[in-house]
Amino acid sequence: MTSTEATIPTEPAPGEATLRRPELRPLWDTLHSRLSSGRPVTRVRLGPLDDTQREALADLLGLDRLPDARPSVPLARLEEAVTELSGRTVREIVSELVGPLGDRAGERRRQRDERAELWTWLAEHETVRAQPALSDWAATCRAAGVVAGSVEHTRTLLTDALKVLAELPGQAEPLPVFAARVLSGQTHALDDGTPLSALVLRALATLYDTVPPQSAAQRRALWTRAGVADDELSATVLVGGLRPAGDGLLARVATACAEAGQAACLTLAHVRYPGEFILSKAPVPVVHVVENPSVLALALRRFGPCCPPLVCTSGWPNSAAIQLLRMLADHGAALRYHGDFDGEGVRIAAYVLDKTPARPWRMTAADYRAAVALNPRGPQPGRITEAPWDFDLAEAMAEHGIAVVEELVAEVLLKDLAGTAQQRRRPGWS
Repeated sequence: MTSTEATIPTEPAPGEATLRRPELRPLWDTLHSRLSSGRPVTRVRLGPLDDTQREALADLLGLDRLPDARPSVPLARLEEAVTELSGRTVREIVSELVGPLGDRAGERRRQRDERAELWTWLAEHETVRAQPALSDWAATCRAAGVVAGSVEHTRTLLTDALKVLAELPGQAEPLPVFAARVLSGQTHALDDGTPLSALVLRALATLYDTVPPQSAAQRRALWTRAGVADDELSATVLVGGLRPAGDGLLARVATACAEAGQAACLTLAHVRYPGEFILSKAPVPVVHVVENPSVLALALRRFGPCCPPLVCTSGWPNSAAIQLLRMLADHGAALRYHGDFDGEGVRIAAYVLDKTPARPWRMTAADYRAAVALNPRGPQPGRITEAPWDFDLAEAMAEHGIAVVEELVAEVLLKDLAGTAQQRRRPGWS
């Protein structure tokens, strides 16, 4: 066969010409829709058909009279007629005349599986597991559904939100600078009104147990609370008994206050630019971290210049507190954290343990039960979330329904500190 002969179109067989009659188009369109549903098809209902369309259908099926204007046609009868005329199946003819058949049921199953996998991925993400309060945020994301009907777009948006949450608290950067650093140069990704900004702010509101911000001022305040657009002077952290070696400003300020038995209020500027800063690594110094300033005040009153190293987060730790704790850990300190036994206290503890290498200090379910035994009356603990370090703690708090603030167990904490306060600490804790 020559190339010229190969390009000559083949005329359809006489039987197929019958199948291509324009009057049968409603039949093939209806069949295409039904067969693309992905569900079993035994008959199709047509109509309303005009007289010429009814005649064409009667000729196709070999009927001795015209069908109704809205006939119900058995698929088996159509298969017989189509096979007899063309030697092919109904599906083949429909695919050729109308287009490829789909599988809408299969597509729905695939989309359903993709959505289920997306929400499982979000619920089990390391950032959500580390801070179980975010599981409530993940549940609201699932309830809201995929964005713009796209699982892929939703996953990208959630991935960016989780990146932002993992980087908080910020480093006293303006919001566009923070966004560019965390999101590969996307300077305006967190601008007010963007979907990503709204998603992150909802997560922060859930984490802090506040209502989602409604105004621009409230949104700015929430970003500031998370350490973004915070300035280097307003973000501070209280310390006591901290005597690092070195001649940098941070070392001099902390050591001078420790020698006087006083607390030092360090700014973010102090801890961002510490100058020379050295901690002894033999033995590894232990730095205890508390949530409430009153506990730090009690320790300083009890131990004075012999107070062991203490850091106070003053509730939710800001950028200065997290930066200091990370720096201490980087220089060899072992961090031990204690906070309130209430819903927010557990969330703060989970946040500190996620953002720094700190480990819990007397924050187990057994510690809580012992505290309740000594303080059987108290306010309710508020919204309770899981404690990643001890899954029995949330259950114990729900069982007793009592909050125990840190000040009520201060004497237990001070006894722990007394063992490290026998000698006055020298620079470097050597």
